[in-house]
Amino acid sequence: MKTIHAGIIGAGFIGKAHVEAVRRLGFAEMAALLGRDEKTAETKAGELHIPRSYGSLDRFLADPKLEVVHVCTPNHLHYSMVKACLKAGKHVICEKPLTFTSRESRDLLEMASQAGLQHAIHFNYRSYPMIRQAKEMVGNGKIGKIYLAHGNYLQDWLLFDYDYNWRLEPERGGKVRAVADIGSHWCDLVQFVTGLQITEVLADLSTFLPQRKRPKAGRETFAYAISQDHESVAVESEDAACLLLRFSNNARGTLLISQVSSGRKNHLFFEINGSKASLTWNQEEPSKLWVGNRDKASEMWVKDPNLFSDPVCAFSRYPAGHPEGYADGITRFMEGFYTKLLGRDTFLDFPTFADGLAANVLCERILESSKKQEWTRVKCEEEIFS
Repeated sequence: MKTIHAGIIGAGFIGKAHVEAVRRLGFAEMAALLGRDEKTAETKAGELHIPRSYGSLDRFLADPKLEVVHVCTPNHLHYSMVKACLKAGKHVICEKPLTFTSRESRDLLEMASQAGLQHAIHFNYRSYPMIRQAKEMVGNGKIGKIYLAHGNYLQDWLLFDYDYNWRLEPERGGKVRAVADIGSHWCDLVQFVTGLQITEVLADLSTFLPQRKRPKAGRETFAYAISQDHESVAVESEDAACLLLRFSNNARGTLLISQVSSGRKNHLFFEINGSKASLTWNQEEPSKLWVGNRDKASEMWVKDPNLFSDPVCAFSRYPAGHPEGYADGITRFMEGFYTKLLGRDTFLDFPTFADGLAANVLCERILESSKKQEWTRVKCEEEIFS
């Protein structure tokens, strides 16, 4: 089998997860790394056992073996980096958000489509086996007509005023923070499972810590440390968001997003209520799917590939009783993308730049709604892609 050679830009928390997932495929190699300069690139490549390193984007993209590039940089670099990769004829996987604006995302989608290049946005939670089971249940009518979709995405890693990260800076992270960083995952996931679109939003964005202590030395994402050498800086992006939602079938929803909820590490949860049954899923217990019934006992489905259809089973690699979580979901995501590059049929579909564009549009409308304090219409799919 052909070995696909890939390169990575950005070697922080999520970049390392990309490297590990690609290596688990067996038919792909993470062959090169781009750093901010030659010394940094060489050091990072050595730590990750990547054979080639570059301190220049031009030299990195000129590497004749590289077919795929993973863009895992801070948000403000996504547009320019992805655009350069596409111009160089590389297939691209990009972290979310795809860009700062829907205009930029539309530009990248059109470039990739016209060049015939594969493209993906890393909404990795779609690749969990029980998410696929939930989607199949909705599609098969087990839940009935959907009435409500509600839930939350809660974290606590920015709870204190000395917690700091580049995501807090609008010029690097964007105008919306918690919404784009984690809320976009929930919205993408619920729309994916239900097959519905969010058509209207009423948003209330809150900044509880308008001043934070920025360390003068850099800090890794999710690192907990009080720096004695810091400076006080103003913060404008939201720590939390409360959203009311309307969906394309007239269903209603609520969503609470927070990065300041003490004790919540990565609590992504949703519940879907339909005319026949309900579904709930919690990312921190990924192998379970609760099905709520009125006229009989409710059910707790536990991941068991022997009970899955072929399309769902494709997203599970281990027997019943063996949990599959974050790293496994990323690996299935990568397997779908790389298998398609080989031209092989697979059930392992993945989100593309089109989904990144849709997420941009939604984030823009959420910000607009919060500023105006009124219901704001979200463009439908036909309008976004026309």
